[in-house]
Amino acid sequence: MNPHLAHVAVPDPERLAHVQRLCDLTSPYAAGPEADTLFAAAMAEANAWHAERSPFFRALLTDPPERPAPSIGAGVRAPLLHANFFKRHEALSVPRDDIFLHLTSSGTTGQKSQMFFDEWTIRSAQRMVARIFDHYGWITPQQPVNYLLYSYEPAPDVRLGTSFTDNYLCDFAPAEGITHALRRTGSGHAFDVHGCIEALRRYARERLPVRILGFPAFLHFTLERMRADGLPPLRLPPGSLVVLGGGWKNHADQQISKDTLYGEITERLGVESDRIRDTFGSVEHCVPYVECARHRLHVPVWARASVRDTRTLEPLPSGDIGYLHLVSPYITSVPAHSVVMGDLASLHPGEECDCSLSTPWFRIHGRAGVSRNRSCAVAAAELLKGLS
Repeated sequence: MNPHLAHVAVPDPERLAHVQRLCDLTSPYAAGPEADTLFAAAMAEANAWHAERSPFFRALLTDPPERPAPSIGAGVRAPLLHANFFKRHEALSVPRDDIFLHLTSSGTTGQKSQMFFDEWTIRSAQRMVARIFDHYGWITPQQPVNYLLYSYEPAPDVRLGTSFTDNYLCDFAPAEGITHALRRTGSGHAFDVHGCIEALRRYARERLPVRILGFPAFLHFTLERMRADGLPPLRLPPGSLVVLGGGWKNHADQQISKDTLYGEITERLGVESDRIRDTFGSVEHCVPYVECARHRLHVPVWARASVRDTRTLEPLPSGDIGYLHLVSPYITSVPAHSVVMGDLASLHPGEECDCSLSTPWFRIHGRAGVSRNRSCAVAAAELLKGLS
């Protein structure tokens, strides 16, 4: 069994018994009244945990209750805390000595969003990723693969969430070779487009499947450079997989539609649509959202989602566009179990997708407004400047 599927214990088995049971659910897209009841009980435990340990969250609970969204559940307190809060404040719910991992979401410059994880929290999030990969048959311990990572090459002083995540995803299939797109320079990182092209050409000649992970903008730029250089399309070996994440951020003027990008990947690399998946996640909310074969971001059993009005923060009906509000009781290190994201989204019932999953799904429509706050993808995208 993959070690990331192994049991992980909550910090306090008595006070977090329902959180343990919820996060121990092995079917990532289970749904129904029993799962909803368990989720509500786990959220109550998470609220009590953070209220007891975080003066900030305890004060937050004295505010008038927010109106619950139907997708979260009546009577479930989920105080609205914007993700930007974590860009300016530290609000721990565990002793600092219990912090197991510290990650940031910004690049080499700009304002950092930082998060602190105790061992339970990060291991629990990793187990969620592993269960989703296992659900789709992407854990292949007997099948080595070559990796092309469109993320930051690790360094001792680099704590970026994207770098951590993409290198962690290499645990699901043995690595024969690894190429990083954003190479260390000694004073930062630089996008090595020619190194990416050479890696793809080399990998195409070998018989091993290829896994491409990371920022979609860099993959798109690589394929465009291949086209501009007159290079013929490649055919990556059978079993190859593309898992994207991070968005386009301040390069929206260069962004192409998902359908266009997926078609470009199929045309230039020979990877079929059902082996190309986008993801959504953040350092503030590490629950993984992975596209189904129909390219919808279904909500896993360990979380709930709603969409809220950008002016009033009232919950919106299905299909309307507003701030994405994500809730999960998995996190014990920081009171980030109910986070309003800066992303504009619409929420849809499971039956509006013709895949086999029944949980609701959401569509990301972009970022709300223009902010000085930056993310990994914002800083990474700036490395594209001058390369086109």
